[in-house]
Amino acid sequence: MYTKRIKTPLIAAASGLLFWAAAASAHHGWAWTESEQTEMTGTITEIFIGPPHPRLMINTTEGTWQVDLGNPRQTQEAGFVEGEASVGDTVLIRGHRSAKEEERIIKAVRATIKDKQYTFYPKLVRED
Repeated sequence: MYTKRIKTPLIAAASGLLFWAAAASAHHGWAWTESEQTEMTGTITEIFIGPPHPRLMINTTEGTWQVDLGNPRQTQEAGFVEGEASVGDTVLIRGHRSAKEEERIIKAVRATIKDKQYTFYPKLVRED
């Protein structure tokens, strides 16, 4: 009886932890992206600055895209902090699109807003 009361919450906790770990690791690293860099312009509709990745949601001519920025530290070091951008601002993103054609997600190496550049991955920026 005592073992059963302990086992059920432990199994539930372990299952939850595995689910969280899988979700959190879904877009870490670069393996999920195309190797080619691309640029896109859009209008910011949402700004989130926090873990695991600060991100923007933008409307483009192709539809709505999620823009993953650097980790919170990289994003802050790039100068992109609260108040640097607003919903409605135009943004130019340079980065790597998801390799899954149906996913509208891009991992940004740089964002340009109001003529100011925020470079999240300086060593990875490739100019055409």
